[in-house]
Amino acid sequence: QLQLVESGGGLVQPGGSLRLSCTASGLTLDYYTIGWIRQAPGKGREGVSCISNTNDPTYYDDSVKDRFTISRDSAKNTVYLQMSRLKPEDTAEYYCAALRGTPTRLCMLVDPDYWGQGTQVTVSS
Repeated sequence: QLQLVESGGGLVQPGGSLRLSCTASGLTLDYYTIGWIRQAPGKGREGVSCISNTNDPTYYDDSVKDRFTISRDSAKNTVYLQMSRLKPEDTAEYYCAALRGTPTRLCMLVDPDYWGQGTQVTVSS
């Protein structure tokens, strides 16, 4: 079966850090642009970050720029989202998505090929 599994979410205080992981089975993430998308209660989906499988530059939403870092470990078939200086507004369900042949500048405008089940991030004191 094709599957993306997110992990690493949890409860953290404002200003703290978390690292989210997206691990794939049945597909190789090196063949895809990978995006992180979040959805807070009562709100729509918000694109967070995208990383290319080429030399295309990474994408970050303005709300997370300079605080979040996306990366991939090909040997582990995993993509990470390192989140620092977390704010209460970052509270949401976080999903990873695989998009074939998509430039990072367009990744939030394209329907993903595959989605994960999500992991909850809660930022609260």
